[in-house]
Amino acid sequence: MMMIPRRNEFNLFDEMFDNPFFTEHESKIMKTDIREKGDKYVIDIDLPGYEKENIKIEVEDGYLTVQAEVNSENEDKEKGKYVRRERYMGTCSRSFYVGEDVKSEDIKASFKKGILTLEIPKIEENKKLPEKKYVEIED
Repeated sequence: MMMIPRRNEFNLFDEMFDNPFFTEHESKIMKTDIREKGDKYVIDIDLPGYEKENIKIEVEDGYLTVQAEVNSENEDKEKGKYVRRERYMGTCSRSFYVGEDVKSEDIKASFKKGILTLEIPKIEENKKLPEKKYVEIED
């Protein structure tokens, strides 16, 4: 297989697919900021348009998973037929490794103005990390 570098010349297909008509909805990945604050981590996740009742937070096997769902089926049909729809509808989720010693009761969560804030304590892992092994490069 041969890799060919991309040319910087005009490419009709690149220009055509940059057109908003061909682009997908915005990514389903939740926009997230993670801060370290003293003895804890603070995670802020943007979830505009979501209701608190439709957000689930789970801790299992050292992973914190946030799942959010927004559904359009409950909307009143009197609002009319959509001609274009850009706002995301459906379920999205995101997972973070927090360590196997973190339990769900250790995490504090709040939801205000479309931002989910999670506070996760820093807990040192009791497991000893494996020693790094390097591969030697031969001449």
